[in-house]
Amino acid sequence: TGTPAMGTGGSGDILTGLIAGLLAQFRTEAPELVVAAAVWLHGRAGEIAAARLGEQSSLATDLLAALPQAMAELR
Repeated sequence: TGTPAMGTGGSGDILTGLIAGLLAQFRTEAPELVVAAAVWLHGRAGEIAAARLGEQSSLATDLLAALPQAMAELR
């Protein structure tokens, strides 16, 4: 998942927050699976934001707005 639109300032911070938040919620003996889920969510949210707004105008905050839809798709 992902798109060139995610190459904006702050998108890495969102990924870091997703990883930290999910690791805190889902303590497991396989943290690499939690990290993989966070990376997928981050990329999918970027795709959703780019589809809504276009790749040229997507901002890191648009990733946050798209996260609920990406999470619904993961479930």
